Amino acid sequence: MSMATMRNGVDLDRLVGTVEAIQSDPHLAQFQFRGSSRWEGGGRCVTEIISFYGAGAEQQHRRTHLMAGDEPDVLLGSDSGPNAVEAVLAALASCLAVGFAYNAAARGIDVESLSFDLEGDLDLHAFLGLSDRQRPGFDKIRVSYSLESAADRQVLDELEEHVLHTSPVLDILRNPVPVTITRAG
Repeated sequence: MSMATMRNGVDLDRLVGTVEAIQSDPHLAQFQFRGSSRWEGGGRCVTEIISFYGAGAEQQHRRTHLMAGDEPDVLLGSDSGPNAVEAVLAALASCLAVGFAYNAAARGIDVESLSFDLEGDLDLHAFLGLSDRQRPGFDKIRVSYSLESAADRQVLDELEEHVLHTSPVLDILRNPVPVTITRAG
């Protein structure tokens, strides 16, 4: 592949090929992501991600991904990994970064740098069983980002609007998603 087909670290030939394949066979857009988690004691849990379904077939990651989660000391954990709500913030930043980089590449925009700062406000009263009026999750999430590019302001505004409209993780956070939880055995 020539360097001319790469922009922002994105292989434009593969990106265009993916879009064209899904346009010709919409079933290729259906994906199922999954993981298996095991509790290791205290606040620590490790999630293993090995495979997923997508592009019409079972897919294997190049390697098994392990994501450790824990709680900070002040929340009785051993602080061996981010806690679950911190992982949500990381997932949002990661999704937005991909959205900006890929969509900028598709629009011919070179991104020189991209960074995110995220904050989520959470009140522990519900989690600790001290209130049934307080929600247990984030009350509010704030994201600030910096994108450096030679593109003009209007082009970057249109890019931002598109990314915020199409981000899967942002959509998951903004809109209720049906969740089914069952106990095995």
